[in-house]
Amino acid sequence: MTYARDAWYVAGWSHELEPQTPFAITILDERIVLWRTPTGALHALEDRCVHRLAPLSLGRCEGEALRCGYHGLLFDGSGKCIAIPGQETIPPQARVRRYPAIERHSWIWVWMGDPARADEDLVPPAVGLDDPDYILGHGHLDYAAQARLICDNLLDFSHLTFVHAQSFGAGSEFADTPARITPLPRGIRYERWIENSLGSSSRMSATPMDSYMAYDFLVPGVLLMKGGTFAPGTATRCGYGAPDYAGATGGVTFTSQAVTPMTGDTARYFFSWGPHRAHGDAALRDTLMDIAGRAFAEDKTMIEAQQRVIAATPDPAVMPTVHDKAVILYNRLVERLARQPQPA
Repeated sequence: MTYARDAWYVAGWSHELEPQTPFAITILDERIVLWRTPTGALHALEDRCVHRLAPLSLGRCEGEALRCGYHGLLFDGSGKCIAIPGQETIPPQARVRRYPAIERHSWIWVWMGDPARADEDLVPPAVGLDDPDYILGHGHLDYAAQARLICDNLLDFSHLTFVHAQSFGAGSEFADTPARITPLPRGIRYERWIENSLGSSSRMSATPMDSYMAYDFLVPGVLLMKGGTFAPGTATRCGYGAPDYAGATGGVTFTSQAVTPMTGDTARYFFSWGPHRAHGDAALRDTLMDIAGRAFAEDKTMIEAQQRVIAATPDPAVMPTVHDKAVILYNRLVERLARQPQPA
């Protein structure tokens, strides 16, 4: 499957990268080692020593450098070998690839394309765990499935009616009517109003309400979703556009999610979710995370089964439906970005 390389991919949670401890991750079939130095600098290098191809992630951090744990070659943050035990001359080819890496929104992001095009303004505007407005839980899941299948799942919410009838308590509206889909320069925007509803398992109400949810799905596979409940008639007054969240009656939450392709048929799915502080507390966060845990397990079961069918099907092809507008627009964007030439 096709993925854009000129993009920032989530490699892990910032707080899980222990100081002076190498951390290994595979992204787009490329082995990467990350480490944070005593001065706080973040480095990402090819996880493959130039000497005998041992993983540098099994080495040790020494000051601002990383030493291979096999024969002791020492590499600086640029990927250059700066010392070889017992050898004075260091060959110019003794270096490994460096990847641009930054920390933002509680995630570590790695740029997988041309380093000269690494633009920090292209980091998707997720909400970090330290955001003052939200009380967020977090986690990740590993999938035995291609990342694009997870992205397709997040781009077509008509599956909520069927896959998540028990966990999210999603009604028939998600399958009965298409959402409003708007193309964005680096993704798509999904918007949906559900009028006069008593809510779902995450937003229950004793009286009818208008429920709004919207998300941006951005390259390379990042979902940023906000939602809330409003007094009946709000959807009409807003012209079915975005509401003013200051007028929400409850249920205001935010979730940041990221899909990272590891190998051709494995992926890591990062997520956070929780209420706005004006509409919930840590107990509600824990309730939402319990619901999410059940729902994401339902997704994982379905998508991994889908992957097995695809793997066993000669020349697999899909038949789009009316709900695939976001899937088609997003995948066309990815394919266009993927055609950008990369350095040899």
